[in-house]
Amino acid sequence: MTLQLYFAPGACSFVPHVLLEMSGAQFEPTMVKLHKGEQNSDEYKAINPRGQVPVLVNNGQVVTQILAIVLYLDQLFPDAHVLPTEPMARAQALSTLAWMNNTVHPAFTHIFMPHKFTDQAEAQAAVKHHNIQLFRAMLGELQTLVNAAAAKGQTWLAGAHFSPLDAYSLTLTRWGTLAGIAPEEHPELWAFVQKVAALPAVARVIERERLQLNMGRPAA
Repeated sequence: MTLQLYFAPGACSFVPHVLLEMSGAQFEPTMVKLHKGEQNSDEYKAINPRGQVPVLVNNGQVVTQILAIVLYLDQLFPDAHVLPTEPMARAQALSTLAWMNNTVHPAFTHIFMPHKFTDQAEAQAAVKHHNIQLFRAMLGELQTLVNAAAAKGQTWLAGAHFSPLDAYSLTLTRWGTLAGIAPEEHPELWAFVQKVAALPAVARVIERERLQLNMGRPAA
């Protein structure tokens, strides 16, 4: 088995990057520099015509999209406990993961890349401002999930084992600081993210991607 993960530092590809590192599997992490447009190169488009990360390649076969990659890794490495096995816990974990990916993540895209949604400067500013407020509320909802897990005695969001929910929580919270949402606004969430970051496998990925947890930029 030859595994290769195409990732961009700080992007949502952080999630499978961490899962692979935690699995103990041998894999080749391959950086895609989005700011240099490498995702639009003919070479990369031959792997993923959509020009997105992450991409997982196993013996020449390609898997794209966070949810698909997570489900694949869950079956590929059953001992890693990527997702819960009990049916309801598994469904709930996938429900939260889908929400992170299809609701919270796109809100940040509207903040970070408003030009994707309108070519008018005033409209871009309005889109960004509006979605900062939406993203702030979503981080509040994420903090509620952290508190609910703690109240049930769970170490991690999906239960006893680390899951993609925990890795995605770090990514989304980090993005919030980039949008000017201070960690102090969601103290329990920030404490949880720091716990995630302290795990050896997560720390290795953070170092490889050269990430700073708190970007500390003022809100627009």
